[in-house]
Amino acid sequence: MNGILVIAHAPLASALRQCVLHVFPDAGGHVSALDVPPNQPPSETLAQARQLIALQGAPHTLVLTDLFGATPCNVASKLIDGLHTRLVTGVNLPMLLRAVSYRHESLDALVSRAMLGGTQGVMPVSVTAQQNQVRRTTHDQNHRDHQQ
Repeated sequence: MNGILVIAHAPLASALRQCVLHVFPDAGGHVSALDVPPNQPPSETLAQARQLIALQGAPHTLVLTDLFGATPCNVASKLIDGLHTRLVTGVNLPMLLRAVSYRHESLDALVSRAMLGGTQGVMPVSVTAQQNQVRRTTHDQNHRDHQQ
């Protein structure tokens, strides 16, 4: 079983992990989060990340970060070897949920699944009239729709 480590600007990593545990309560031992606070030295973040990977004890680890070129990604790039650890940046919840769903597959397959989940989870949503309701096309001065 692959481990998954999310490294992101605080509090994003922990928030994403909590969302995963809402959907997959049994995934806690396989998904770790490292929030990077402002002004924390990269060397400290790197040491914490290495500890989290070691604590997972997984043979392979997928590392997900929030933003290419930022501190979390720069630190993560020092963790990965391309064989036992791989890095994908631009983490979002669909990506992470897909990775957790397929964490039993090979690391290469897991990277592909995660990337597909991340891209397929971003889509436009059109606004349509609710079923069995007529959409008002004229402006009625006396009728007010307010959301409270």
